[in-house]
Amino acid sequence: MRTYEFTVIFKPNDEETAQGKEVVKNEFEANGVKIVKEDDLGIKFLAYPIKKTDKGHYMYFELEAEPETITVLDRAFKLSTPVLKFLFVKKEK
Repeated sequence: MRTYEFTVIFKPNDEETAQGKEVVKNEFEANGVKIVKEDDLGIKFLAYPIKKTDKGHYMYFELEAEPETITVLDRAFKLSTPVLKFLFVKKEK
């Protein structure tokens, strides 16, 4: 297993943020990803509008997962509507 950092931006309203968190955690659980750390970074202004939105709710996770799992999650999050943007980064030891 490798360690990854995962940052995701949800739409800023409470309903869609809660729905997005649930979608992300369900995908992690279904694919055997272990959440090591989770931080809610709050609502921040975006550098540029995404889907006609100028604010986003940021979440940060540290994960342990297999590299093949990241590809599957990448595909799933691209299709998720509450997710505006996301990024996986392999963490160096």
